[in-house]
Amino acid sequence: MFDLVIIGGSSAGTAAAIYAARRGLNFKVVTKNFNGELATSGEIGNWPGIPQTNGIELAQKFREHLEFLKVPIDEEVAIEKIEKKNGHFSLNGGAYEAKTVIVATGAHPRELNVPGEKEFRTKGLSYCTTCDGPLFAGRVVATIGGGNAALESALMLSDLCEKVYVINKNPKFKGEEVLIENLQARKNVEIIYSAMTKEIFGGEFVAGLKYNDTKIKVDGIFVHIGMTANSFMAPPDTQKTSFGEIIINMNGETNIPGLYAAGDVTSVPFKQNPIAAGQGVLALLSAVSYINRL
Repeated sequence: MFDLVIIGGSSAGTAAAIYAARRGLNFKVVTKNFNGELATSGEIGNWPGIPQTNGIELAQKFREHLEFLKVPIDEEVAIEKIEKKNGHFSLNGGAYEAKTVIVATGAHPRELNVPGEKEFRTKGLSYCTTCDGPLFAGRVVATIGGGNAALESALMLSDLCEKVYVINKNPKFKGEEVLIENLQARKNVEIIYSAMTKEIFGGEFVAGLKYNDTKIKVDGIFVHIGMTANSFMAPPDTQKTSFGEIIINMNGETNIPGLYAAGDVTSVPFKQNPIAAGQGVLALLSAVSYINRL
């Protein structure tokens, strides 16, 4: 019986594990893919204390930190089911038993599923404007999407880039009106409605995209068509948003006592690595308080 099982090994899971090790808990990290979405990130310039790195390098730093603390990690293990029985948690039908669980499994971006998308990911194609937008300052880019995330992406890029195309497959936006109005007022933004993205092309890096029967040249492409939270393993009575995000309170607690969540899998907005790490710490400290009262 573990005090805690942390599911996930990226920013939130690593931060929680660091604090769990320092606290001396009997715990284990279980993860299908230690790096998660972090490893697919390009250059990273928003991690405190490291002016410039990339997803692979930062993930390696995470691993080194956990190895230094001798954190036990079960890799390439997918947790498919969490059940609460007799006051504790059973994972994968009893493969792991724990007093508390932190779900830090992240989320994955919805993909366009068009030719060239996989080939150019991290080579000019990104799913995170906050992360990678500054790399394209002064250049021509495109944002694909029609909701608030796409609108905010395009607004940020319009402050940085020479020109921004907004590719919306629908005849109108689905986001907040104030964001739409602000975007429409930007002189370096061209909005293209009823535009279905068909292909992403280039050489070593992105050179452009095709929508409907038209091709445009761009240096970068930002896809914001939604995220899918990796929350399928949570107990059936776990409260979630309509997007599958696990709903937590300010302490990282779910509606199930002893079950915590942190990072992109949660309902907390602004999916960023530093935020996820902070949530991991918060969830861990809340779990410790819970364990102390058992």
